[in-house]
Amino acid sequence: MDNFNRLISAIVQVMVFSIIPFIWWIISDRKNSTFLHWLGFRKVIVKDYKKYILSIFGMLLLSFITVFYIIPLYIDTSNNATSQFAGKGFSVLIPVIIYSFIQTGLSEEIFFRGFLAKRLINKLGFRIGNIIQGLLFGLMHGIFFFGIAGVMGTIIIIVLTGMSGWVSGWINEKQSGGSIISSWVLHGLGNFTASIAVMFNII
Repeated sequence: MDNFNRLISAIVQVMVFSIIPFIWWIISDRKNSTFLHWLGFRKVIVKDYKKYILSIFGMLLLSFITVFYIIPLYIDTSNNATSQFAGKGFSVLIPVIIYSFIQTGLSEEIFFRGFLAKRLINKLGFRIGNIIQGLLFGLMHGIFFFGIAGVMGTIIIIVLTGMSGWVSGWINEKQSGGSIISSWVLHGLGNFTASIAVMFNII
């Protein structure tokens, strides 16, 4: 697949993940805000720089540990989404960026942090709403990996990705002024790290 077709495929995935949020916005809030602002595409306003930096560092550390130590124990990486980049090095750098930041990072952040987290938090409060969206995020990844990770691997994936989803929601809502740009960048970097490891056969 060439880079143009890959980009189109990524954009289509973003649109698919945006359908339910868009319909919800039209029904419930289109008179009060634009769709992108409603999702959280707004300027990041950092509340506490120390907490913000520490939480970002923690997320990156969690991604690093997951990619290089946890995943290799339970998952055959030849069967997951990043296997398409295996051993190809810098020749697939652009496809990896598209995959990491648009196809997966952007589409999942729109749905989970831009749509689900904000709606659940508005309805149930931050603590319960953010826990639910984090759990749903973890369960989605667990279902995806169940066939190649087994029961224990799936449980670990649900816990780790669920934690990642929870921290992402916390960073957005408590440290970024409601912007989902912070979690989008972090999500993309996490996927990029995993892809780089596969590109150069590190795992």
